[in-house]
Amino acid sequence: MDTLQNMRAFSCVAQVGSFTAAAVQLDTTTANVSRAVSNLEAHLQTRLLNRTTRRIALTEAGKRYLMRCEQILTYVEEAEAEASDAHARPAGVLKVHSMTGVGQHYVIDAIARYRKTHPDVTFDLTMANRVPDLLDEGYDVSIVLASELPDSGFVSQRLGITYSIVCASPEYVQTHGIAQKPSDLLKHACLRMVSPVIPLEKWVFDGPEGQEMVTIPNAPFQVNSADAMTAAIGSGMGVGVLPIYSAIEGLRNGTLVRVMPQYRLQELNLYAIYPSRQYLDAKIKTWVEYLRNSLPEILAAHEADLKTHVLMVAN
Repeated sequence: MDTLQNMRAFSCVAQVGSFTAAAVQLDTTTANVSRAVSNLEAHLQTRLLNRTTRRIALTEAGKRYLMRCEQILTYVEEAEAEASDAHARPAGVLKVHSMTGVGQHYVIDAIARYRKTHPDVTFDLTMANRVPDLLDEGYDVSIVLASELPDSGFVSQRLGITYSIVCASPEYVQTHGIAQKPSDLLKHACLRMVSPVIPLEKWVFDGPEGQEMVTIPNAPFQVNSADAMTAAIGSGMGVGVLPIYSAIEGLRNGTLVRVMPQYRLQELNLYAIYPSRQYLDAKIKTWVEYLRNSLPEILAAHEADLKTHVLMVAN
């Protein structure tokens, strides 16, 4: 039995005072309205309406029940309107997960720019270097770096492609020299980035000779933050791998030097992951669309900066 529909029928009959008039208003038949009220009374085991051939009247129980029905139906209508509005207009809290480096260098700035045109959306951002379970942890969107995504049943949108490069400090290079090819790294102090998307011990490069892999020996330092790795490399501790977004500022200001500029680590995809494509909340839809439109331009600008820096060093 559809109790809510039966409550609507009963409330309408009570308001218009007729089964026939209620049927017209509800766009159904008089028999269906009569059956709905009878089913409701049978379910409650209480008479709600006294019926005669000429008129109907609410019983005392019917008056009390009508008041509750009208409250419940009002709440339902408000909830339906709110849900429909969420589909049409971006508003409310958007719970977002991002991998830490991506969040610090891309996502926070993107949030600030997105909110200029969608001020009714607020953000709850969590940064952690892992791929979360969106349903169990309640995230609307997760932004991750990965070579490819496991089959999860979630929807994913690729936002762009990036990669990591090898860097050192000018002081380190002056003291220890600079590697020219991946195998040269075995002669250097290699600092390890602990990452769910970059192997800890094996660095896989794309270069002039195709793909090359180097197994890094025991490292004097390892850390799980790209920005912390940037600081460690800048202090002269050794050679390390950095994503472009973490390296670019140091390359610009001269605190970092790119090692083996003709080599880069394997490309990684930047993804936005969300639970479902159907009846997508407007704030999720517009946020993902904004990332898809804005991030490729930023990634391309970093790539251009990187090439400019390499040319400046070469000259």
